[in-house]
Amino acid sequence: MIYNTKEILQEAKKNKYAVGAFNVINMETTQAVLEAAKEMRSPVIIQLTEKTIDYAGGKNIFSLIKNLANFYYPEIPVAIHLDHGKNFEIIKKAIALGFPSVMYDASRKSFQDNLQETKEIAQYCHKKNVSIQAELGNVPNYRELDMQNINWDDYMTKPEEAVQFVQETKIDTLAVGIGNAHSFTQERPEPDYNRLEKISQLVETPLVLHGASDWEGERVKKVIDKGISCFNIDTALRVAFTDSLVSTLTKNLEKISYDLRRTLGEARKAVKEEVKHKIKLFGSDNKI
Repeated sequence: MIYNTKEILQEAKKNKYAVGAFNVINMETTQAVLEAAKEMRSPVIIQLTEKTIDYAGGKNIFSLIKNLANFYYPEIPVAIHLDHGKNFEIIKKAIALGFPSVMYDASRKSFQDNLQETKEIAQYCHKKNVSIQAELGNVPNYRELDMQNINWDDYMTKPEEAVQFVQETKIDTLAVGIGNAHSFTQERPEPDYNRLEKISQLVETPLVLHGASDWEGERVKKVIDKGISCFNIDTALRVAFTDSLVSTLTKNLEKISYDLRRTLGEARKAVKEEVKHKIKLFGSDNKI
């Protein structure tokens, strides 16, 4: 059944676990996420970026996810979410397609510009009964910065600003920066746990961690304990899918199979196993 992220993450926050928000690009990756969620009895968030919408066709990929969720996995709480919407037009486009949840990302802009633009877009979303996520602070990646010489204090979320931002914009979920980074990029040597704990104490809105594909073990448990209710996972699924394809296509070259169902099926299995691992790690298994 289709939910919005607000419903799913409020429940996660209340019960001290986190939900995975998994980026997909096609039928195989979508099936992998849903099948893993079914086996693990976990709520799940399926995300699309603007590039994926352009690649797969907005109506096509949205309908694919919605139909798979409703027809084959009706017992699973599934949110369909726009990840990193960069302008008002893509937000409007996603809502017109039927997205129940979107992210508006103005984190690269000044605090005041981010606040004012997010406030306006949040009002539009709420009139449409759509939940909205925004980002405060700035989760960097290697394409933008020299990660060897980054001053992390310039990129992490300021707790006092988080209070004002959430109060004035009335967003439903907040993505925070505590030393995390996108795309397996070198991060702060240690996340700023104290900063996260303070934000969580000051803000009731569920908190989201982007750039979390490579987070494992105690680090994950610690940030959940200190207030994280959602982890965005993209790169880890790409790696699982691509590594499986390479392995299948380079194994026994003289006997290579041109059956794409087999090749893509193996990649789907690899993504499914990665999603199951993340669900267990985040503690959202057996929650439905």
